[in-house]
Amino acid sequence: MQTRAEDAATHRSISANEGPLTERLCIATRKVRPVGELIRFVAGPDGAVVPDIKRRLPGRGVWVTARRRVVEEAVRRRAFGRGLKADVQASCDLPDTLDRLLELSALNALSMAHKAGLVILGFARVEAAVPVAPLVALVRARDAGAESCRRLAAAFKHHADRVAERKIVEAFTSAQLDLALGRINVVHAALLAGRASETFLARWRFLEYFRADDPGDRRLGSRQPDDIVPEPGS
Repeated sequence: MQTRAEDAATHRSISANEGPLTERLCIATRKVRPVGELIRFVAGPDGAVVPDIKRRLPGRGVWVTARRRVVEEAVRRRAFGRGLKADVQASCDLPDTLDRLLELSALNALSMAHKAGLVILGFARVEAAVPVAPLVALVRARDAGAESCRRLAAAFKHHADRVAERKIVEAFTSAQLDLALGRINVVHAALLAGRASETFLARWRFLEYFRADDPGDRRLGSRQPDDIVPEPGS
């Protein structure tokens, strides 16, 4: 049985169209959390549970803590049907689908940063830019060579004015970076300061937060997995 606080939170969570709110109830944990730590889901026309990454889909929505294990628990406990008050189907591969969507969202943002002229490509160009350019992150393929990675990381940290704000992103393969950046054999890249770069980093951090339950996941690329979680729809 829900407490009064949970009943109130459920009422506030009925629709994303009711106005901006800062907290919602997670239907799996029954805890009220900041919206920046949650993912919204709606019922699709075919009765399937659909992740609403950008929080823009119409209709009744429910919220789940943005962790893989919590989404898995919501599927196992059939929490989506109760939360949406509808006969919906949450596929057992929903966590994998969500992972792919979050990954694609981050890569699309990286592509937009590149189009905005904020991405430097290639080991030599990145190495030359580290001491002089306003870089906010290094992006390197997770299948890159260890020695070149160490060399750039050392230079990056040495020249960073505030190391805590500098990021090293290793969440994507070279093939994924190739597609996002429209180049071949992309291994090393760097991000210049700018709005599009901020958007990419926000989506990357949210992806890392979702994946952070499994410390052995080789897809993880965050140097600071416990960073404050940003809005996924940014």
